[in-house]
Amino acid sequence: MSDAATPPETAHPDTQMAQVVLITAVATIGGFLFGFDSGVINGTVDGLRVAFNSQSIGTGFNVASMLLGCAAGAALAGTLSDKFGRRTMMLVAAAFFVISAFGSGIAQSSAEFVLYRIIGGLAVGAASVMSPAYISEVAPSKHRGRLATIQQVAIIAGLFVAFLSNYFIAKATGSALNKWAFGFEAWRWMFWMELIPAFIFLLALLGIPESPRFLVARGAVDQAEAVLTLLSSDHSAKRKVAEIRQSLTHDQKPSISDAFGRGTVFKPIVWVGIGLATFQQLVGINIIFYYGAVLWQAVGFSESDALLTNVISGAVSIIAVFIALALIDRIGRKPLLLVGSIGMTVTLGIVALCFSQAVMIDGKVGLPGSYGLIALLAANAYVVFFNSSWGPVMWVALGEMFPNQVRGAGLAVSGFFQWIANFAITVTFPIMLSIAWIGLTGAYLFYAVCALISVFFVMNFVRETNGLELEEMTE
Repeated sequence: MSDAATPPETAHPDTQMAQVVLITAVATIGGFLFGFDSGVINGTVDGLRVAFNSQSIGTGFNVASMLLGCAAGAALAGTLSDKFGRRTMMLVAAAFFVISAFGSGIAQSSAEFVLYRIIGGLAVGAASVMSPAYISEVAPSKHRGRLATIQQVAIIAGLFVAFLSNYFIAKATGSALNKWAFGFEAWRWMFWMELIPAFIFLLALLGIPESPRFLVARGAVDQAEAVLTLLSSDHSAKRKVAEIRQSLTHDQKPSISDAFGRGTVFKPIVWVGIGLATFQQLVGINIIFYYGAVLWQAVGFSESDALLTNVISGAVSIIAVFIALALIDRIGRKPLLLVGSIGMTVTLGIVALCFSQAVMIDGKVGLPGSYGLIALLAANAYVVFFNSSWGPVMWVALGEMFPNQVRGAGLAVSGFFQWIANFAITVTFPIMLSIAWIGLTGAYLFYAVCALISVFFVMNFVRETNGLELEEMTE
């Protein structure tokens, strides 16, 4: 299919819905790569430390370097998509995924590795805001929540596949540090596995249309009607085009300036987006994604068992996202966020308590008695609460909460803050781990406090968007 294609004026609803699902599936490959690229680093931390001879701060920066690119990618993609299109920016992201996956594996120095990870970060940042925005702009309102939630399913699936790939590669070689095929270290092959989905994404994007709301904003009304007819019907397509045109500021094309207000720097709705994006990171979820293997080894797990624990967490995450998938269009976005915040506060508190009991066992740090099992169960319960609430719902909310005129700019600003918060949390974790009076206990206690604050943020500032058309969103 293509933008210029002229579909039949009357198509069966099942065929139209199948088209929407197919387009959504292609867009969410970006989410899969987002997850894979974020999760693959988990099993390579030791390899990077040895290969580049880095200490805790250097290792933290190597792991977190991608996130600087993510911040820039999110900020640039949101604004550039208003100029060049949602699909165009996803195509650029796909090409960057390919470059980053190959380059990260061939890197011979920390500086070279950081460069390729930043390129990957640009791709992840762009995909993180463009995929949910694109899905929200092509999906019918009554199915929008479930379809947009597939993005989180894809992210978690990407994480899970990365964890699984890392586990099997490390198991085949005995360690991520050992050499594997063609004499290259196992950790390099962990990055190269990403080339497969990256090429699939690049090719699949050539077969989907541009966002109809972008086309209307750029004056391509006939193309927008053709896309909407493909996804709904000729009658509703004409009505929807008229609604989109009315929702856009007359004689003004969307730009980054639409995010700014008077007196408070950003418009109130943009501040809410920033809050949602930032709190999603301050609860510490990516510490488990990025440092899971290091985390569990720090309390006595072997490398193999730690990587297997990551696989279990990935599988649990996928199940949790399906819970959100079943509930998001039934009970709404706000209730899921509230339940998630409360659940994360409790489970993070339990994890912090368990880590406070760590002792030396046979010369190694470990958790005595049943504390290890309780920590493992609480950590996975935390993952369930996150991935059935804040994981998918934050992206759904950001994709639909902004008015058409502000969507690109609002996503750019919110996405930028989301990745800056991610960077701050990720780069500081190994530093906190190395400071005796903070350690794992202090780190997880901080994340628990942030989760508690997010309860009050959701209660007071987040509006419900379930069942509303995008044209009904207001500032």
